[in-house]
Amino acid sequence: MPRQLFGTDGIRGVAGEYPLDAPTVHAVGAALGRWAARIHGPGSEILIGMDTRESGPWLAAQTAAGIRQSGARVRFAGLVTTPGVAYLTRSRDFVAGVMISASHNPYRDNGIKVFDHSGYKLPDDVEHALEQEILLLRDSAPGIPDPGLEACIGLDQAYLDYLASTFPHRLEGMKLVLDCANGAAVHLAPQLFRRLGAEVIEIGCSPDGRNINLDCGALHVEGLREAVLSCGAAAGLAFDGDADRAILVSSAGRIVDGDAMLLIAADALLRKGKLTDHSGEPVVVATVMSNYGLEEALKARDVKLIRAAVGDKYVLEEMIRRGAPLGGEQSGHVIFHDYATTGDGMLTALRVLDAVCESGRTLDELSSDLKVYPQLLVNIRVREKRPLEDMAGVQEEIQAAMRGFDGLGRVLVRFSGTEPLARVMVEGPEQTRVELFAGRIAKAIQLELGG
Repeated sequence: MPRQLFGTDGIRGVAGEYPLDAPTVHAVGAALGRWAARIHGPGSEILIGMDTRESGPWLAAQTAAGIRQSGARVRFAGLVTTPGVAYLTRSRDFVAGVMISASHNPYRDNGIKVFDHSGYKLPDDVEHALEQEILLLRDSAPGIPDPGLEACIGLDQAYLDYLASTFPHRLEGMKLVLDCANGAAVHLAPQLFRRLGAEVIEIGCSPDGRNINLDCGALHVEGLREAVLSCGAAAGLAFDGDADRAILVSSAGRIVDGDAMLLIAADALLRKGKLTDHSGEPVVVATVMSNYGLEEALKARDVKLIRAAVGDKYVLEEMIRRGAPLGGEQSGHVIFHDYATTGDGMLTALRVLDAVCESGRTLDELSSDLKVYPQLLVNIRVREKRPLEDMAGVQEEIQAAMRGFDGLGRVLVRFSGTEPLARVMVEGPEQTRVELFAGRIAKAIQLELGG
């Protein structure tokens, strides 16, 4: 049976509309509370955190009301990052953690992400069972929010203490520009990097409930790049709305994306002999979206690149299966499995800055071996998601592109797991052909499915 609620990253939609309407969200909490009681006994405690969206407080309150109705207890972390919820869930006595966030999406969207006590996102079979229970409960859900939801002081600081403990250097004399996307990291990231000695300049740190990810953060680094260059900073750090991803900017204005950070981190781990999987082979796990230049750079170091499906969930699954310590996405989700169970933007920035401090080299120098192939990603809004293989016109354009690249390019077409979008990625040795083929494939999809 196809899923109705859970996608690749929890439940996501427009706040106030199904599946994020009051009865359904209340039922989500009730189903979680029942699950917790069955697995861990009555009185189990569940953690809730949220980002800065205006819909966050009432969604958290609805979820909490459902949880308490089912006999479980709730602790509210207030404004905190997604990886913060994951860390606190696994390091404290919480049987589950709930993050109210839609990550990089605009403010109208929101979502519910659930972690179990291990700090990992729920397995597919558990999500499926919860979904069936939610659908049964929603018709009788009262939709009354929890009036007594108050943030517990100190939980976010425990998370910051952990992050700081992983960094063995001081950053005195280093000027950093932080763009927190007007999101979950607005208080935490500046506090962390100042605590480590850096001079911090803040942008994207004035949330109003509606400006999360708006022309700022990891998806829009133009403003960060301009700020880094204008103030002579050593680096710029951009996070997305829930701070599970990061994109960096070097002092020279170079964009250091997930692929570049994977290469920098791989070099650092390789020097320490800590990049090997269960078999003893040095590996990095990325996705089919990662640039071929990363694969070439790792191959030159005798490191194997393993490609997983798009989504940090699938990267992590492959990392666990192989025992790989490092994996991530070009978008800036980077997972350091020795430190965390999920992508963490602030941790990623710390690990890259650790490599800078240890090597005495700049971000530009550390990523100079990455020769990036021209790559273009086109998003097409669609009214439905039909199997791509059933659309002859789309398949014809994909095959024409592959023939045109003569084996030296890549084409990836897929549907977004969280938005009504088809995504076309074309990569090849020449920008003009990349743009030509991407445009033709996108046009074919628009004709078939355009919304």
